[in-house]
Formats: sequence, C-alpha cells, structure tokens
Amino acid sequence: MKIVRAGVIILITVAIVLGVSIPMVPKPQSFFEYPIIPGLEEKARNIFFHVPVAWTTVVAFLVSLWYGYRYLRTRDIQYDLKSSASAELGFVFCFLATITGALWAKFNWGSFWNWDPRETSIFVLLLIYGAYFALRSAIDVEETRARLSAVYSILAGLTVPFFIFALPRLVGGLHPGSAGDASGQTPVAQLHMRGLMLLNFFLSMIGFNLLFVWLLNLRVRIARLEYHHSLQSM
Repeated sequence: MKIVRAGVIILITVAIVLGVSIPMVPKPQSFFEYPIIPGLEEKARNIFFHVPVAWTTVVAFLVSLWYGYRYLRTRDIQYDLKSSASAELGFVFCFLATITGALWAKFNWGSFWNWDPRETSIFVLLLIYGAYFALRSAIDVEETRARLSAVYSILAGLTVPFFIFALPRLVGGLHPGSAGDASGQTPVAQLHMRGLMLLNFFLSMIGFNLLFVWLLNLRVRIARLEYHHSLQSM
C-alpha cells in the first residue's frame, strides 16, 4: 500500500540521518537520557510500547466505526468486511495494551491488576468488542449480520473516547493523569522527554499505526477470499 511504503521510506530516511549525525555529536548519550520521573526510573521505557499500542487501539476501533457507518449508507459488503477486520485488530491491540499496562502496574503498583479506572475502562472495551464478535458468530444470514454488526460497531466506537480519554481523567486512580494527580497530565501528554527520546516515541507511534494499516490490508484480503469461497460453496 502507498501509505505503508511512504511510512517505510520515512523511517529509513530517519534511520540514515540518525546513523550519520549521532557520531558527529560530542555526547550523543545525552539525547537518550530519561527525565527523572519519581517511581518510574527505567520502567518508563514501557511508554514506547504501551502508549502507541493503546493509541492504535483507538484508531482501529474508530476505523471500524467508520466502515460500519459506510456499510449502512451503501450496503456494500466490502465495508462490513473492513469494519470487522478493523475491530479484530483493535481487539488484539487492546489486549496488548492491557498486557503491557499490567506489566507496568506490577513493577510500579505492586500487582498486575488493581482495578484502576484506566485498567477497568480498557477491560470494559475488551468485553464490549468480545460481545461484537459473539454477535457476528451467532447470526448466519449475511445481510442481517452485516447490518447489526454495523450498528453495534458504531455504538461501540462511540464509547471508545469516553473509556480511553474521559473516564480515567474524571475518576481518581493510580495511573498518571487521573483525577487528583498533581501534574494533571501524564508525562507523555506533557512531553517530559528530551531529544531523540521524544523522536523515538513519535516514531513508535507512527510505526504501530503503519503496522495496523498493513495488518488491516492483509486481514481484509483474507476476509474477501473467505467471502468469495463461501459464495462458491453455496
């Protein structure tokens, strides 16, 4: 895909520029120093995985919402396939965000699961989209399945901004950025990173989003093959 190719070219260009420029800097290690975040220290490296994965989760679920809306407008089965594929990937990324968040919680809060508002909200999203897949598997009639799935994906997608961005900031919790947090924002939101660490963070964000686009393209192709195979076997 053109988007993936463009992203790969950008990443390769950045890697070449860094490879040439870093040896010319007197003390390049200073670019990789983390800010002192009380209680986090080196564990802050999880930011480069957990935050991009969580962000990609939001993107995937909203893309599923968009294609669900497009299906209701056009009744084109291709949009149903894309909506379902995007929801599947969103579920995978949501699960990965839960795992990376649990690992981070273990070493910072003492246990893998603390029922923090942010942990709870992402768990609720897993349940919501788990029900989405249960709905699709329970309906055999293609048109009915596509129509109900589209409506469900829209309703589910509308809850994503609330559970990811709003609820954790309205309720007090252990996660940085929760209500009552002295900083009022997460270290990421305040961009408390320096030099190339900030660059690495945004490159990670771009990389995970490109990975989503690539995987979505592959999954849609597989879904199309499965759809045409089902038509031929009827």
